[in-house]
Order: sequence, then C-alpha cells, then structure tokens
Amino acid sequence: MKEKIFLYPRFERFWHWTQAFLIVLLLLSGFEIHGSLRIWGFEKAYYLHVYCAAGLLILTAFSIFWHLTTGSWRHYWPVKEKIPQICYYYAVGIFRREAHPFEKRPDQKLNPLQRIVYLFLKIFLYPLQFVTGGMLFLYKWWPKLGIKATFSGTVYWHLLGAYAFLLFFILHIYLTTTTRPWYNHIRAMVLGWEEVEVR
Repeated sequence: MKEKIFLYPRFERFWHWTQAFLIVLLLLSGFEIHGSLRIWGFEKAYYLHVYCAAGLLILTAFSIFWHLTTGSWRHYWPVKEKIPQICYYYAVGIFRREAHPFEKRPDQKLNPLQRIVYLFLKIFLYPLQFVTGGMLFLYKWWPKLGIKATFSGTVYWHLLGAYAFLLFFILHIYLTTTTRPWYNHIRAMVLGWEEVEVR
C-alpha cells in the first residue's frame, strides 16, 4: 500500500535544483578550462566557472544556516541500522524489483548509505573543491599569502574532486529512476510530496 507524504519543503527543493544547475555548469566550464571540452571558449568558461562557484558558495552558506536552524542536519547524521540489508538491496535486490528495506518518513528522509554519502559530500568534497578552487583563483597571490603548494598538485586535487562530483551526479540520476513509477523521486523533489510504501 502506498501513501503520499510531504518530505521536501520549498527551500530544500530550491536548494536542490539550484545546486544541481550550478554543479552542471561548473563541471562543463571546468572541463573546458581543463581542455577536455569546447563549448564557450576558454575566457567565457573561466568567468562562468568563477561566477557559478561564487553562487554555489553563497547557496551552500544559506543551506548550512537552514539546516542548522531547522534541525534538518539530523537527516545526515550517520546511523548503523539496516546497512547490510541496504547494501544487498543496491547490489542485488534493486535488479529483482524487491522492496527497499528502508522506510522513508518526514523524520528520516535518507537511508543509512545516503547519509554517509551526503555527509562525505558536505564535510569533504565541498570543502575540497572550495579550498582548491579558491587557491587556484588566488594563484598570483600565493607568494604574498605564504602558500607553498604546487599549482599542478592543486589542479590535480580540484580535478579529482570534479570527477567525484561527476560520478555522484551520474549515480544520483540513475538511482532516482529506480522507483515505481520511475519518476516518483523526481516528482517529489519538484512538488515536495512523495509516494512511499506503508508497512
């Protein structure tokens, strides 16, 4: 039996889609700066990358404030329950159309594996990109700022972070389409309401 529950308030949906849009532009412009793509030309890609990075930094600051003031940070706190069952589901059960072992509710939107992945994004991957990107932006001032890093090493870590974001993005899109109907998760992130199995 299925029931519609309200999971995603307006700001969370705005944050999600704006973040996705900015990350796509950052990936495209970043790969063009690196020489892997040709869309806008180097100069336009560079400025687009800088402006989108600034926008993502501002959006992230607002989202941190929102998570802290609303208590939504609790959705990302790691838990141990059902991790083996959820690993089995993603490795085997999902291909057999078995029911997801996690019950989604307004007080627990993310399953234990999602919590780990999103926490990794928030405490490691985002800071890695912001720090290395900021360092590259301020490259000419490294001597004055006393930064001893190498340019190529900083580019390497920033590019590694970009590939990690790209991998997450691909997996995220794929997993949103594994429900029945396939657009259930996408519709929920647009309207706020999601159909969930009631047990």
